[in-house]
Amino acid sequence: MPVEEDRTLRTLGLDKAPREHPLLYPGAWPRESGLLDGERFLPLDRLVHEDRAPVLAVGSNACPGQLRLKMAESGIITPVPMVRARVTGVGIGVSAHVSRMGYVSNSPVAAPHGERELFVLWLDARQLRAIDASEGVPRADGNFHRAWLPAPDVRIELADGSALPGAYVYVNRHGVLHDGDGRPRPHPGQRALLTGLLADSPGLRELFGDSPEEFCARARADLGLCARGTRLFAGQGMATACGLERYVVSQQYGSPGTGASLAPPLM
Repeated sequence: MPVEEDRTLRTLGLDKAPREHPLLYPGAWPRESGLLDGERFLPLDRLVHEDRAPVLAVGSNACPGQLRLKMAESGIITPVPMVRARVTGVGIGVSAHVSRMGYVSNSPVAAPHGERELFVLWLDARQLRAIDASEGVPRADGNFHRAWLPAPDVRIELADGSALPGAYVYVNRHGVLHDGDGRPRPHPGQRALLTGLLADSPGLRELFGDSPEEFCARARADLGLCARGTRLFAGQGMATACGLERYVVSQQYGSPGTGASLAPPLM
């Protein structure tokens, strides 16, 4: 009898959550599409899930360990399909805010001719509310809006060659950090990012210390300090627009496909 393949997150190296290990942000992403089912990452039987909302993950939402933790915090045990896609029109920048989880996160930016591999999460109504809450969408002081990116402005191509009519993405309300010339700064990984930011900003060192380890420890311990760091980004002119703001609309949030939903009806 053949031995069943071990598909646990730990065995696959996908179990560590940046919420618990901030210097690992954005966490390990899978090499292929799969179904996040509790502690396991299983093969998928299909790429499109018409009864669910497609959400582009540009940061730790593409890390199964982080996604599992977010769902568990909301008491959700239902599986989450994670589909690898080739995306044109969206790049990865650096959020212009300091997260209370102890890191400075990825944030989507407009990249009209850029192409990269990202994950599409197919979320049911309850899962979508949980991720919205984790991104601060329902709060007036939250860090992200949820926006619908339509085709053909953004192309999301799946492994079978088909393309989605669009997907949601979380757009940072604070903008993104720029590279000194006004262009969105790419995210090089948490340790490299924090090392560079601390070296360039005495004000940031005064708030968060001299090393990435100190930064993470202080940020995780003090929500008010995170807010001061966010204001420093803005006050020192380090932030710029991400280019996706025009897709953000003022609507009510609710279950996808209903009158109270931010989303257009599901496919």
